[in-house]
Amino acid sequence: MSLSSSAFAISAHSFSFKARRPKTPLPSSFQNPLRCNSTPSVPPLSRKLHPVKATILQEDEEDVVVEKSFRTTSFPGNGIEEVEASRGNSSSSSLERWIIKVEQSVNIFLTDSVIKILDTLYRDRDYARFFVLETIARVPYFAFISVLHMYESFGWWRRADYLKVHFAESWNEMHHLLIMEELGGNSWWFDRFLAQHIAIFYYFMTVFMYALSPRMAYHFSECVESHAFETYDKFIKARGDELKKKPAPEVAIKYYTGGDLYLFDEFQTDRAPCSRRPKIENLYDVFANIRDDEAEHCKTMKACQTHGNLRSPHSYEEDGFEDTPDCMIPEADCEGIVDCIKKSLTPSQVKQIRTVERNR
Repeated sequence: MSLSSSAFAISAHSFSFKARRPKTPLPSSFQNPLRCNSTPSVPPLSRKLHPVKATILQEDEEDVVVEKSFRTTSFPGNGIEEVEASRGNSSSSSLERWIIKVEQSVNIFLTDSVIKILDTLYRDRDYARFFVLETIARVPYFAFISVLHMYESFGWWRRADYLKVHFAESWNEMHHLLIMEELGGNSWWFDRFLAQHIAIFYYFMTVFMYALSPRMAYHFSECVESHAFETYDKFIKARGDELKKKPAPEVAIKYYTGGDLYLFDEFQTDRAPCSRRPKIENLYDVFANIRDDEAEHCKTMKACQTHGNLRSPHSYEEDGFEDTPDCMIPEADCEGIVDCIKKSLTPSQVKQIRTVERNR
């Protein structure tokens, strides 16, 4: 009798232990704030679609603390905060902070050097200066996409959101360039020659920089976009009354007020889609919106400096899938070509263990 009662107690204890492991569902009141039209609710998010590493912000890093793009820390799960704390402590080493300071110092030096050259050549020729700036400003996004396609071909890093956002950024900069061309900024042969040759050098430099350190390349692009914002802001304040009396270029009206504004929303990763709809009534409105575009580029480039932090604004509307389809290829995860090569040589068994740990 004692043996049977002991066995019954042990089985009851094991059953109660298993019964105390329920899954924690999302609250039914969860709302997706990124839809243009309000919806009653959104189905629960799946952890399989959101690896923990892609939502971590390394808050202990001093020089590259980024603005949180959308809901980077709002995913469900009680254990995420502990993982974030442990990874933040392990990654905030003094060596890494020193490397970041060196990278940013080099970027600031290069940016200041280019600014001095442009200030000397284009002191009283604003539209020509803007043409050169916009020709240069769209080059980094070409470089980012090129390297990301190379990673994708090698199976190192598959991230569709990065490709979508960077293409949308290049599309926005292209329309800035078309506006400056319509205003006569490319009328001189020297301006076209200078801008195009700087762009060629800038492209290969950015490809090399992005392959070695994406964080450094994104910070350099942030410096360029920050200078563009300051340049347009000073121009608007100095010649605002004159600009209000001039008509807006046709290409600007079509771009900012056209029917399909998907790509216009796509590059603005710090705001929800459909939340910004410009009004173009004169040339002042055009330059004001270009200035605001540059500010949005700065925010996106700042967010990119934290690895895995970037997501397409429209991808949040697809968070309702409960399970990842079996036919989807899991995303590889690496940062820079050195990290990609190192992880590609890692034994497959170790990779599987790390993947399981990330999905927990």
